[in-house]
Amino acid sequence: MSTEVAADVVIRPIRDSDAEALGRVHAQCWHEDYDQLVSAATLENLSPRRMAELWTHWMSQGEEFTHVAALVDGEIVGFAGAGPARDEDAPRERELFFIHLLDAHHGKGIGQKLFDAAVGDAAVYLWVPSANERAVHFYDRNGFTADGVSHDEPFLGESIHEVRMVR
Repeated sequence: MSTEVAADVVIRPIRDSDAEALGRVHAQCWHEDYDQLVSAATLENLSPRRMAELWTHWMSQGEEFTHVAALVDGEIVGFAGAGPARDEDAPRERELFFIHLLDAHHGKGIGQKLFDAAVGDAAVYLWVPSANERAVHFYDRNGFTADGVSHDEPFLGESIHEVRMVR
């Protein structure tokens, strides 16, 4: 990674004032990440305003949750979130809920910085769409392995097949 890129990237905890920007970026990331996984009609139902409302909720979850944003030139371009495991059969106490980064910023080390800020070296697990090879490869590089558990996750009236990965 070049020092120029590193100097322009700031990873920090999200703030209440970030909700609107996070909603926009989250909706755009879902369009970029899920356009091959769900129908175009489903993605048209994504609302940056609704995503901002979800972020307002997520921000108030408590100290055991970690939510960080990546900023380039002062603009949010990605985010990550982790917290207590949600599954009854969770293989770890903590779960990485999501990492999303705008496509224009992939390959610059920003996703790794988000990952490191959200979970560091902790023993965690996550769910990832099995068809998202880029994400699966990223998690492989970070020491995760699929544990053989999978499910179909509801997503805006459709479903996405996900595999569980553990580190």
